[in-house]
Amino acid sequence: MPLDFTAIDFETANGFRGSPCSVGLTKVRDGVVVEEASWLMRPPANHDHFDHHNVRIHGIRAEDVAGAPRFGELFPEIGAFIGDDILAAHNAAFDLGVIRSGLEVSGLAVPAYDYVCTVMLSRRCYSLVSNSLPYAAEEAGVALVNHHDAAEDARACAGILIDIARRNSVDSIAELYLALGLSVPRQAAFRPGQALSKPTQAALAEMSRATVARAATATIDGEPALRRRWTNWPQEGANPEPSPTAEPGHPLFGQTVVFTGDLAIARPEAKQRAAEMGAKPESRVTGRTTVLVVGDGFVAGDLRTGRLTGKARRVLELHERGQRIEVLSEGEFMQMISSS
Repeated sequence: MPLDFTAIDFETANGFRGSPCSVGLTKVRDGVVVEEASWLMRPPANHDHFDHHNVRIHGIRAEDVAGAPRFGELFPEIGAFIGDDILAAHNAAFDLGVIRSGLEVSGLAVPAYDYVCTVMLSRRCYSLVSNSLPYAAEEAGVALVNHHDAAEDARACAGILIDIARRNSVDSIAELYLALGLSVPRQAAFRPGQALSKPTQAALAEMSRATVARAATATIDGEPALRRRWTNWPQEGANPEPSPTAEPGHPLFGQTVVFTGDLAIARPEAKQRAAEMGAKPESRVTGRTTVLVVGDGFVAGDLRTGRLTGKARRVLELHERGQRIEVLSEGEFMQMISSS
């Protein structure tokens, strides 16, 4: 069985995963890239506002997609490109969630997809201080110049999966997952009229609350003040126990998580959300720490430039000594908790 799949990457307009504004796709046949496609699009109606944070990351603005079709109108072309392929994505729960939520709020059916996550595979097969796409791509020997360009990110994801298959001496995704003792996950189909997925319900409820809050909140530099609420050192708050009902397959399940720097959400809330995913939050970096989430606009490249908090420097020291700790940006953490 050959190494066949389609890699996919979405960029979204705002914090709701059902607000895609760009997609990149890379088709692989027998371990070789054979075709690529990418589109700009308008997010679904009523979910098409562009947040400053998202625009700062990918550079796409509302005016850039003003004449483009909406996601629901474009999805037949996206779906035709994917066909019956297994989907690969870096943090696949997010990108598969974009398809699910974007089609749900568009009132359209969602196909079922088998998928693989190159973040999870990177954790198992590489030993990196950060499994973010730039670090994993570098380890795989894949060029990645314009991170958050959806087409380039999908191409990098494809290269990572090809490299991991090569390192494990396998010729197909089925063989790779068998070698790693894993099962290929599957996102179920959805039909209009069925209950919306819990992430979509939660996101819609949160959006409703945020709309009310924005209307009653002053702005700072054009942003809602509630997003800039930290003026003093963040309060750690309690360290809740991991939820006993958390999904074992979630990327945060079983991790010991520490937060550092200013986050867009209160640190006690971030800890609670991590615990709901099955993680154990703690307040300082120790020998138990497996994940450090860094706020203050941190990106993976900061690990090389030295723009780090004391906790992040401590993580680098421990990583040099052989302790496996992964550093996540706040954006990567928010993707993980919003996809569940």
